[in-house]
Amino acid sequence: MTLETSEREFTARFAAFAADGTLYPQREGSPLLEFASGGRVLYLFDRSGPYAALPGPGRVVVHGVLDPQGTAPAPGGPEALSVVGVSGVEGVGRVLAVMPGTLVVQARLPLVLGSFGPLPEVAVGGWLAFRTLPPLHGFLAP
Repeated sequence: MTLETSEREFTARFAAFAADGTLYPQREGSPLLEFASGGRVLYLFDRSGPYAALPGPGRVVVHGVLDPQGTAPAPGGPEALSVVGVSGVEGVGRVLAVMPGTLVVQARLPLVLGSFGPLPEVAVGGWLAFRTLPPLHGFLAP
């Protein structure tokens, strides 16, 4: 299963779910974006290309791949999000959208969560406990 066909197509498809936050300056040659949103600092694999992200306010589509061992429907909130390792997250969030191979979850910030296997049985408005595999990816949104 393919989760994206190009970074531009992926960004356009999920721009409505971009998180607002602050981008911090990158070190020369670093593939990581440092992005603060929802009270968390995330290190994202930069999918928009070198030098595209300018420091300051920005909108980023945060994309992760679900770890099936740490993902299941949840009975409810509150929203929670914790950073795991350098570039992974786990938490609990409300499902905003369900698409083939993808869930969008609001867990302190919107997250586009893909899966190479079957998705858990959740509906829009339901709750999901999740964990992602590293790395998280970041796509700059207009």
